[in-house]
Formats: sequence, structure tokens, C-alpha cells
Amino acid sequence: MQASPDSTKMECLWSSWKGKAIDLLYWRDLKQTGIVFGSVLLLLFSLTQFSVVSVIAYLALAALSATISFRIYKSVLQAVQKTDEGHPFKAYLDVEISLSQEQIQKYADNAQAYVNSTLKELRRLFLVQDLVDSLKFAVLMWLLTYVGALFNGLTLLIMVVVSMFTMPVVYEKYQAQIDQYLGLVRTHVNSVVAKIQAKIPGAKRKAE
Repeated sequence: MQASPDSTKMECLWSSWKGKAIDLLYWRDLKQTGIVFGSVLLLLFSLTQFSVVSVIAYLALAALSATISFRIYKSVLQAVQKTDEGHPFKAYLDVEISLSQEQIQKYADNAQAYVNSTLKELRRLFLVQDLVDSLKFAVLMWLLTYVGALFNGLTLLIMVVVSMFTMPVVYEKYQAQIDQYLGLVRTHVNSVVAKIQAKIPGAKRKAE
């Protein structure tokens, strides 16, 4: 079945956005990444001081102030110079931003597949289909109780954003050393898991 033009265009846009996201996280353009990183951090820190509604309202007011001022400035300039350049934002007003039915259905199907996969995995963990995996999940939840006691959700989100903009660069620079240490940790963890599986009845995985 041949892909529709809208679908092909969306795939191209997704590939473009993915490439731009990678460039941002790896600081390919220092100025652009700095602006995005600083703006996101400023927004998150603002949320620590004000409510979400207040932050959204202030951002909307700031954007409206900028666009209205620019519109008035261009109108006055055109009147003084006696030119007719039209609406200053015409190029952006003409951009098509609506989603087609096919695109909406595609996103809905992807979301449904993700939700179903998550529900199946949670059922497998909570109903102890594999004892070792359920024990790992229990340890993770136990650790998260301590994390939750130390940090709130917004603080964790700030830490995640900082990590997203720093860890890829650090890994790219010290990849060999990091892979070596990760390999040692993985070997040690696998050894501990193997010992647990050997000692706990019913913990051994069934042969695939």
C-alpha cells in the first residue's frame, strides 16, 4: 500500500525533529542549545515558585505583548513609509498546522500499543510471572520511596532535564571508560542474579 503524501511528509518532519533533538542534546550548536536549555530550566524553576496556571498566563502575556507590539510597530512603519507589506505574520498564519485523520489514527494506534504493552508488563510483574523480575521491581519501588522523600516531582524533572543536556556529551567524550565500568557492573549484577536464582526455589527462568 502506497503511503499518502501527508504520511510521507509527517515521517520527514519526524526525522527532521529527531535530528534537531539529537543536535540539541549533543550541543552541536552552542547558542541554540544554550537558549533551549536555559529556557526550559527557567520555566521549571518558575514552576517551583508559581503555580502552573500563573506561569502559563505570564508566558502567554509575554508572547502577546511581543507580537502585539511588533504588529503595531510594523503598521506604524508602513504608514510612515507609505508601503503595503501586509500582515507581518502572514507567512506563519498561512502555515498548515492541522492533523489529518490518518495522522491522528496513527498516533492513537501507537498510544494504544504502548498502553497495552505497559499494562501487560505491570501484570507480569505484580502477579510474579518471573520471581527475579518481580524482586527487581520491588527493590526499584523501595528505592523510589527514598527518592520521593528527598525530592519532589518537579525537582526530579529538573534533574532529568539537566542530565539530558549533560550526560550525552559526557558519554560521547568518555565512552570507552564508561562502557568499561558499565560492563563490570553488568557482570557483577548478572552474577548476583544468578546466585539468587540458584538459591530461591522457582526463581529459575523457564527455557525460551
